[in-house]
Amino acid sequence: MTRLVCCLLLLLSAACDEMSDQPRYDPYGEGELFEDGKVMQLPPTGTLAQEDPEWLAAYRERPEMSLALLERGRERYGIYCVACHAESGSGRGVVPAHGFPQPPSFHSERLRSAGSAHIFNVITDGYGVMYSYADRVSPADRWAIAAYVRALQLAYDGGGNGNTASAPRTEIGTQPDAR
Repeated sequence: MTRLVCCLLLLLSAACDEMSDQPRYDPYGEGELFEDGKVMQLPPTGTLAQEDPEWLAAYRERPEMSLALLERGRERYGIYCVACHAESGSGRGVVPAHGFPQPPSFHSERLRSAGSAHIFNVITDGYGVMYSYADRVSPADRWAIAAYVRALQLAYDGGGNGNTASAPRTEIGTQPDAR
């Protein structure tokens, strides 16, 4: 008898569908939430849809290496990256000096052998404690920063003085693209 009562209570509880009776707005309907009376609003300025064709094109079509690209990368690196990664790319910036986790050096073998697309993806998606910069840095600027990081890696000789004597002689744009 107890089992029968439990089964009936279970069936009755399944019949109570509160989700369809809750207050809500229909996407194309009207409502008092916004000033214009429309429920569906335009996305905020500067946001990118995940499948935005412009973003995909910028990801697939890396810009040609040029002095202007490196200068733009240096400028953007100074704005977004220096605080944590330091000017040399050593990872000993101001932020880690105040107790935050130190990012890896760009001169480690792991990051020297990673492709430019890896740097682009880390800027886009974040990695470890680094948050995503996708909403702050345009895809073109991410490629510029990746190119500048490659230049930092090529200019580094292990002693920190920027001597390129022992730097590998591969071109920046021809690094392997391991993600």
